[in-house]
Amino acid sequence: MTARVRIAPSPTGRLHVGNAYVALANWLYARQRGGWFLLRLDDTDRERSTAAFAAGIEEDLGWLGLTWDEKASQSARMARYDEAAAGLKATGLLYPCYETPEELTIRRKLQLQRGEPPVYDRAALKLSAADRAALESAGYKPHWRFKLSGEMRTWTDLVRGPQHIDEASQSDPVLVRADGSYLYTLTSVVDDVDFAISAVIRGADHVTNTGAQIELIQALGATVPDFGHLPLLTDASGAGLSKRTGSLSLADLREQGIEALTLASYLARIGAGAHEPRTSLAQLAAEYDIAAFGGGSPRFDLGELRHLNARLLHLLPYADVMNRLPTGSDEALWLAVRGNIATLGDVGIWLQVCRSDIEPIIEDSSVCRKAAEILPPEPWDEATWHGWTVSLKSAVGKSGRALFHPLRLALTGRENGPELKHLLPLIGRARALSRLEGRKG
Repeated sequence: MTARVRIAPSPTGRLHVGNAYVALANWLYARQRGGWFLLRLDDTDRERSTAAFAAGIEEDLGWLGLTWDEKASQSARMARYDEAAAGLKATGLLYPCYETPEELTIRRKLQLQRGEPPVYDRAALKLSAADRAALESAGYKPHWRFKLSGEMRTWTDLVRGPQHIDEASQSDPVLVRADGSYLYTLTSVVDDVDFAISAVIRGADHVTNTGAQIELIQALGATVPDFGHLPLLTDASGAGLSKRTGSLSLADLREQGIEALTLASYLARIGAGAHEPRTSLAQLAAEYDIAAFGGGSPRFDLGELRHLNARLLHLLPYADVMNRLPTGSDEALWLAVRGNIATLGDVGIWLQVCRSDIEPIIEDSSVCRKAAEILPPEPWDEATWHGWTVSLKSAVGKSGRALFHPLRLALTGRENGPELKHLLPLIGRARALSRLEGRKG
């Protein structure tokens, strides 16, 4: 069967790198297999979900290049969840419970004091119809739990290998709250069934949910998909990532000049080996190995990401960046400077150096004066720099830093940067002469 995967962000905030990590894993897994990718917005939290956040999520995914084959919103599927819940109630697998949160807390504390696991005791199953009627007459509204089998559930995880969960050690999960709203487990499983999801790839924090979800899928009469649980990312300090980690939101990384392919290259192999920049998502998909992730929690290091960003830019051809360069840039400028930039925004610095007037820095007036005197006529090419500086070396009796540093400061106003043999033809003779003479040019 064609691989069918999904991501299910909640539009209660913008995406951060933890979301991107899971989204990318799903997208690469599907594309590697010629599969299908669903964007499902889990927008049943009406108080916190907004259209602006939903649009932001789509913008973030679009920036990453993670196109989807279909989009769905849970808020539009409430009738389907009603239907699924009614069917489970009819079989007795979804049963009403009347305990308040405070009562459940007290029970768990007592269980722990007795050395027992804090598992729901299924007291509600012992209530008669009359008991339930009396409770509801007294104003109690039931929440609804899914009755687990109490058996061992096993699966071969795409990431972690053979896994098992003893459902006897788990509480029957609540699927419907007392106010009638649905919890994630029900809505997510119903969606996975209806959209024929073949692989559920998500974070390792969902491992313990898997047994219950397998049973719920079977109760709905559907085929159990594959499961893959990725190790959870942490930040450089070892703390978990969340939407509140603003500096690691995709929007902020984009503003910092991080390339989408840099982030994809980094996340595709984080915790699974050395990072190398890739110049296309197709290349990443061809190489992707979901089983290569280790069991530890990989650390997302912003410094490492920035280093990778520079390495990627050094590889990119002009055609890949031309529409995002400052006005006035051309291929010659790009090829001259790409090896010395950390973000595309840095191109503007060298565009100004080459195509606008700058104030020179005169460190050694004797070197600069003589350089101006023997400055060759145009046309110039990359060989001009070598011929000119060889002559200058003989004329002033200086070499190495004593010769080249004053020239760099005068011609660019900067301590370092791209090779001057590439920059000199772009600066041009008129500007070069003005700068060597100490004039703005």
